[in-house]
Amino acid sequence: MLAAAWWGFVGGSALLLGAAVGVLWSVPVRVLGLILGFGAGVLFSAVAFELTADAYAASGAVPLVVGLLAGALVFFAGDDWLDRRGAHRRKNPTGPQPGAAASALVLGALLDGIPESAAIGLSLLDGTGVGVAVVAAVFLSNVPEAMASAAGMRAAGHPRLRILGLWALVTLAGTVAAALGYGLLGGAAPSAVAATQAFAAGAILTMLADTMLPEGVEHAGRLVGLVTVLGFACAFLLSTV
Repeated sequence: MLAAAWWGFVGGSALLLGAAVGVLWSVPVRVLGLILGFGAGVLFSAVAFELTADAYAASGAVPLVVGLLAGALVFFAGDDWLDRRGAHRRKNPTGPQPGAAASALVLGALLDGIPESAAIGLSLLDGTGVGVAVVAAVFLSNVPEAMASAAGMRAAGHPRLRILGLWALVTLAGTVAAALGYGLLGGAAPSAVAATQAFAAGAILTMLADTMLPEGVEHAGRLVGLVTVLGFACAFLLSTV
């Protein structure tokens, strides 16, 4: 469980790195959009070749489909609730919706990040060590997510120290989620583990389509499609090592 927490922290530490860059430096909005696209491609690869493939191999199609749909619906419902409180542009580097509460932005970051961190803990359950590709995917995608969101929060007038403190809280929550993903399912049936992997995959896919890629395309245009494929290819090659 401690190993899962450690690797969850490693993946989540990218949030602090990205937030620090977004707060301390003025990265061009177009560059942030392209980086978001790259991070999305990395996560697409992790979902396809780590979470979904493993879930299907372990228990077949039914737990996979049930888990995917459940994860998507839960994320959709949570995201819709947060949207009405101003968090629907939480990855916008030019600033979130005017009047958006910091609490809504933090809850949005938790909603986005917890499935990714839980996937890290789940990757340890097969007894062969952590899924390096999953950790790398979470790390590489967390940097642009936090960069864009922190830059937007800074543009909206939030104090720098408060922004970094909020992302430290999100990092801690991700560390706990990775530990729980491992600890709660350590002795579970393969079908339960597979359904949980699929649940995380469904939530991540919905997040990519609903928040990450739209913000990337809005700020960097059609080139986002190319860098998304580049991120996908890099993560896939990493998973084959």
